[in-house]
Amino acid sequence: MRVYEPPHAGRQEGGAVLTAVTEASPWWAPHVHEDRRPFLKMRSRLLAACRQFFGREHFLEVDVPVLQVSPGNEAHLSAFATELIAPDASRMPLYLATSPEFAMKKLLAAGETRIFTLAHAFRNRERGPLHHPEFTMLEWYRANEDYSRLIEDCAGLLSEAAIAAGVDTFGFRGRTMNAFAEPHLVTVADAFMEHTLIDLPATLDNDGHGDRDLLAPGAERHGIRVTPDDSWSDIFSKVMSEAIEPKLGLGRATILIDYPACEAAGARIKADDPRFAERFELFACGVELANAFGELTDPAEQRRRFDTQMAARARVYGESYPIDENFLAALATMPPACGIALGFDRLVMLASGAERIEQVMWAPVAGTSS
Repeated sequence: MRVYEPPHAGRQEGGAVLTAVTEASPWWAPHVHEDRRPFLKMRSRLLAACRQFFGREHFLEVDVPVLQVSPGNEAHLSAFATELIAPDASRMPLYLATSPEFAMKKLLAAGETRIFTLAHAFRNRERGPLHHPEFTMLEWYRANEDYSRLIEDCAGLLSEAAIAAGVDTFGFRGRTMNAFAEPHLVTVADAFMEHTLIDLPATLDNDGHGDRDLLAPGAERHGIRVTPDDSWSDIFSKVMSEAIEPKLGLGRATILIDYPACEAAGARIKADDPRFAERFELFACGVELANAFGELTDPAEQRRRFDTQMAARARVYGESYPIDENFLAALATMPPACGIALGFDRLVMLASGAERIEQVMWAPVAGTSS
């Protein structure tokens, strides 16, 4: 890491030598910016390539607000809170969006059919090589189209990004994949069996609800620590992150399909098997890149899921977030649709070979390493 020494480093004062404490150089230091500039130029090329890709597919680019009455209602997504002060001094709590999802679906309800956005999203409690408190999310929706169409979009977008980057191969920390190879489709159940020998469907009831006591022994046999207060979803997430995700997207991209119904989030339940949902995730080089749904349009079911998630959040974090009633009202009139959110910064990382997300951000948030 480059070291920054303040201008007063080593100067004498009253006969004493003042030794500066060395610290990491800020991202705006010219020599640091020069090191990062190739990644940032790559980012600009990929940004243009994304817009060209969606333009050819006849999408409209939309701009959605960052301030929302609800930041989203997933148990483990933490938000940044703020407050709107009106001219009459009345106050209204607001949040920075963890995703543009709510606004995008309202636009579908309004009559738009193919839309995409490159939106800033904000998530608290998240910081690391692949996580940043403020990041760019590429999100797009197709009304009246099957969610399998999004798989084609993913393959096309990966190829488009590789062409723009001038590379054939994406990489992250020693893991590589051919950006032009057709993605490999595998079910969540098959991935569990292949990588952990856990029979995931055997831990689910007929409606896709998980039994933690049936899942825990398989996780522990694989060396994964399980605590008494871990729910089925907690154990599922641990197995995914520790034993499965690092092995996905090697050689070629992986589309992980058919998530259990209890992990559906905003996805429809599969018509031919109610234990699973119309949800897939895209993995490249062991990195989760995108999350896709055949979108749920039942406001009553969505409210039930939000309530369940917020009860879980209250149990773990001691807080919960309000529900956007206008969003639920919009769901009632929203057409059948599919949608997907992709971490744009991560895509740039894979195409450029960056190892930390800050390397591909023009101006990282204060307090993070540069």
